[in-house]
Amino acid sequence: MVGITETVLRDGHQSLIATRMRTRHMLPIAEALDGIGYRSLEVWGGATFDVCLRYLHEDPWERLRALKRAMPRTPLQMLLRGQNLVGYRPYDDDLVERFVREAARQGIGIFRIFDALNDPRNMRSALSAVRKAGAVAQGTICYTRSPVHTLDAFVALGRTLAELGASELCIKDMGGFLPPGDATALTRALVREVRLPVVVHTHSTGGFSTLACLAAAEAGATAIDTAISPFSGGASQPPTEALVGAMQGMAVDPKLDLTALSEIATYFRGVLEHYRPMLNPRSLMTDPSILQHQVPGGMLSNLLAQLSEQEATGRLTEVLAEIPRVRADLGYPPLVTPTSQIVGAQAVLNVLAGTRYQQVSREVKEYVRGAYGRAPGPLDPVLVEKVTALGPADQASPSTLKEPEFEAGLREVRTLVPAADDAEALSYALFPTVFRAFTESRAEGVTWDALTTAALGITAVMRSSNARARTGATRFAPMRSGNSAWAVEGRARLQGGRRGIAEGRARRGW
Repeated sequence: MVGITETVLRDGHQSLIATRMRTRHMLPIAEALDGIGYRSLEVWGGATFDVCLRYLHEDPWERLRALKRAMPRTPLQMLLRGQNLVGYRPYDDDLVERFVREAARQGIGIFRIFDALNDPRNMRSALSAVRKAGAVAQGTICYTRSPVHTLDAFVALGRTLAELGASELCIKDMGGFLPPGDATALTRALVREVRLPVVVHTHSTGGFSTLACLAAAEAGATAIDTAISPFSGGASQPPTEALVGAMQGMAVDPKLDLTALSEIATYFRGVLEHYRPMLNPRSLMTDPSILQHQVPGGMLSNLLAQLSEQEATGRLTEVLAEIPRVRADLGYPPLVTPTSQIVGAQAVLNVLAGTRYQQVSREVKEYVRGAYGRAPGPLDPVLVEKVTALGPADQASPSTLKEPEFEAGLREVRTLVPAADDAEALSYALFPTVFRAFTESRAEGVTWDALTTAALGITAVMRSSNARARTGATRFAPMRSGNSAWAVEGRARLQGGRRGIAEGRARRGW
């Protein structure tokens, strides 16, 4: 029997609606999710921490506590970027240990730990911290294709992760180009050679994720990742119901109730409708061209945004052709956060400048100097010479280059929140500017209600305008108060939001 990790509360919505699902849309269905019999529920980590603070004005720790209370039986899982935790740079070992300990205390039972370079040195501290916290340490192999990424190399990495304390392994296909044959071969080799449970995570971008998951299950995988159907497909995971149905009666049958899953899917179809304006149709597209350029959906969105800023979206094809060349120059890093951004941004610079490496980004310079870890393969010597002209590259582990950060963060955050606890200090240490803005907005009474009022009002106006356009009504006809439930709700929230902001300002003496 193969286990199922449900991703709808993390990677499912991160992949399709830019991580914007709010806690209030998770909690009503939490009890039903907890009763399904999933192996685990991925609910935290990845981009959720940053987005909660930066865009949703929610405390990610409050979300975790609420979900754990609502789902006490099923293990909760998070994605941890190794030494980068949930941020975008390496942090010191003390901060890694404190973050893991706090996350485990507040409800995380399984930590999926990966490094963008597959550098085990960048996973060592996190693996150790998870074991100390009494949680499950899932060491991750980022799957990619290149001359240096062979089956033997992946198995060797699996052995190293086991030696560092991983209690299970994950094959992470972040781009969605893991073919069934490789899924079978790699799963079978890891199970046979490393003798740890193997979990397979993929995305549907390339079009064969369902086949890859079936192949991995039959090859001996302990579990596979899926997303309930409304938040599946495209840049997300394969659909839970489809895989559960496909495996019925087989030796790997997960034995989950399809009727109960269908009821959960019905709920999430309603949730998806709420976020429909955020759903980019491109995110749902199957794109077999990823087999050539290996660019994940999130990376593609970033590229389009960068080119749009330069009014150069027509040069996307050139950028996609340049990305494999930059990746080769940098030693074939897997394209996952943050290396996907590093490679993509430099490819854009090369194309727009017309001369390769005429301008070298700060991140590429840091990468070449070893700030992110050891590259999988050899770096281009001409690029290395250009970057290190002012000093040698440093191949030490990034964690050894950092001063302790937690205590300084705690002192600083208590100037904002005098009674700040460890969780708040960790939030500040990871994202000081973002957390400062978050606490100030809360003090002013800004809540998700106030922040969504504008969106509600705009939606009401747009819907009303579209309706008038279809019926031939004058463009500037006044909107009647009773015509739109969205408009009524928006006005009600606006008044409540104004009162909250006014009360907050009064408390602060503004």
